Amino acid sequence: MAALLLSCVGAAADDDPADTPDEGLALPTTTTNFGGASPLATSRTVRHWSGQTTNPVDGVTYRYNMVGADPSTDGSAVIGVDIIPLDVNVGGQSFAASGSAAALVASPIFQNGNYSSTAAATKANSTRGAGGQLSSGNDGVQLLDATMRAQFNKVGTDYHLVLDTPVVHDAVTINVPDDQGTTLTSPGGITYGDVAAHWFATRVQNQLGRLAYLDPTRLALFVTYDVVLFNGDDPMATCCVIGAHGAGPATGQTNGPGHGNGNQPVQTYVWSSWLTAGFFGNKSNWAKRDIHGLSHEIVEWANDPFVDNTVQGWSWANACNYELETGDPVVGIGWAQGANTFDQNKYSDGAYHPEDEVFVPWFMRSTPETQPSQHGSAIGRYTFMGDLNPFAIFHQPAAGC
Repeated sequence: MAALLLSCVGAAADDDPADTPDEGLALPTTTTNFGGASPLATSRTVRHWSGQTTNPVDGVTYRYNMVGADPSTDGSAVIGVDIIPLDVNVGGQSFAASGSAAALVASPIFQNGNYSSTAAATKANSTRGAGGQLSSGNDGVQLLDATMRAQFNKVGTDYHLVLDTPVVHDAVTINVPDDQGTTLTSPGGITYGDVAAHWFATRVQNQLGRLAYLDPTRLALFVTYDVVLFNGDDPMATCCVIGAHGAGPATGQTNGPGHGNGNQPVQTYVWSSWLTAGFFGNKSNWAKRDIHGLSHEIVEWANDPFVDNTVQGWSWANACNYELETGDPVVGIGWAQGANTFDQNKYSDGAYHPEDEVFVPWFMRSTPETQPSQHGSAIGRYTFMGDLNPFAIFHQPAAGC
């Protein structure tokens, strides 16, 4: 299981060590993957298409699988979703996700919205600016659809990738042994559960075989509430993993065995936590709340459903990454969208907070397919937020390593 460091945005933008949450030092955030699978053409799995891009820098043609219909056909796809709340008991406390599941259904992930502009976006020095254009013409669509349509310059066409109205299932209870998790208090004063990542990953993977209603042609979406993961043995040293996506054999009662001469079912899935406003404080981590991690993982799932899409290495956090993980470089960069009435507190602003996403050309060092940025640039966008992303490294292709 490979963890990817996502806490570098503040360091890349601000050399001032004082630019941390008002309540204290920011917790670093990471995501991970829970393993992947390489389906054959005969596999029963989520609808997907295959494409390729030649990177002009290294001369390599990279192939990839993505969810939905091939954008070159202007086709449309609707993907079913099963939401499985995970009620996690750890350190003598219960973190129930059932309530946050309803807030997720009401969020921009499943509800249509206007993505032509935003009134509040992450800005330099972690302040909220006046906002601006997101993606002209993306009005009345879901967040994922808006992102994918912008990435492939399909605004105004019949190309869509839509998540169907989700089915919310009964919560699954996860009891964490004392040696696999604990409770801690975040910089914002939020009590949270911190669970060993490897142990938790196996519990999520086990559900693929235990939940008879799971269908590999649909997305399995596991959600927790104020629960994060740590790698290794020290919860304080390696916190905090806030999301993951993966793929694996679907061996539930209705899916048959996990072997089948190439046509076995392959289940794709996502896990992330709903994070209470103020979890990471309210200054440099303003956007890290509610659906930030969930939006990150769902767009990554759409761009790399089987966790096997590779790209030329790109440098981040003094490491080299070879995966097409569209959310990892831009964690913490986002904007306010829609009306959120769930779990409000002194840090709340009544909105949801999606994350920006890097587009495929950023990884491929190619010219973006998107329309030019809103400030007159002749080059298209490398991220969904475009010029609203305040960091210059996202206004040009990825740096090598």
